[in-house]
Amino acid sequence: MKILLFGKNGQVGWELQRSIAPLGELTALDFDSTDFHADFTRPAALADTVRALRPDVIVNAAAHTAVDKAEAEAEAELAAKLNADAPRVLAAEAAALGAWLVHYSTDYVFDGSGDSARDEAAATGPLNVYGRTKLDGENAMRASGCKHLILRTSWVYAARGGNFARTMLKLAAEREVLQVIDDQIGAPTGADLLADITAHALRAVLREPQLGGTYHAVAAGETSWFGYARFVIEWARAHGLPVKVAAGAITPVPSSAYPSAARRPLNSRLATAKLQRAFGLTLPHWQAGVERMLMETMPQ
Repeated sequence: MKILLFGKNGQVGWELQRSIAPLGELTALDFDSTDFHADFTRPAALADTVRALRPDVIVNAAAHTAVDKAEAEAEAELAAKLNADAPRVLAAEAAALGAWLVHYSTDYVFDGSGDSARDEAAATGPLNVYGRTKLDGENAMRASGCKHLILRTSWVYAARGGNFARTMLKLAAEREVLQVIDDQIGAPTGADLLADITAHALRAVLREPQLGGTYHAVAAGETSWFGYARFVIEWARAHGLPVKVAAGAITPVPSSAYPSAARRPLNSRLATAKLQRAFGLTLPHWQAGVERMLMETMPQ
């Protein structure tokens, strides 16, 4: 089996190179690859790459994820190219080849109202350009008729590169007081977990094509950014890392305390029962993944 991965150097793409490599012959590309074109702003070249390699599976881990920047007109056009137009091309090529297309989407396709976890059939209603372009990408895949697996996720982090936990540790070592948003609720989800879910799900749909479709894939449990920050900082304190801020000096604040160009959904809860039932998975709690990531990045 031949697998073509786009976005190999992103957080999820990096982990996918590990998790899906045992499933087949893997070709992993990024936008600056020189052997084959993988620049999502050049749809014709992207199609040529798929036609040249003729994969059995295409995994798209590339995306425009600069949520606030995407609100600017010029950047919105780029977001549409990367998040909607390029997936539309990949879907058309996958349909022509009879290949599977695996794609990642986001909780931002919802409006974030209420306080319950949304399932895959819930009505969408993105609040920002990023969410709208990601939803457009999803819809293009469904309309193409290609065999597909769409995994919606949220609050993705990885040991590699920058992340919220690293930012909090840096601030906690420098400041005596921190204010962190407490009215946005979701589940921090490791890129490694998402990549492993992908490998399990991909093996399953190759055996049972009827399992294809859209799934929510996040770690178990829920927290706010405030709860996430407090967990990280207390873990650091317990492990002897430099922490200047006192436990009682981490203050919860509403989203309005940090105005941003893009509106964020307050409720990012995603129900995962469909995913767990279809693929026989048990999803670990978000704290377990965050602690593992912290251990990997902790100075030796």
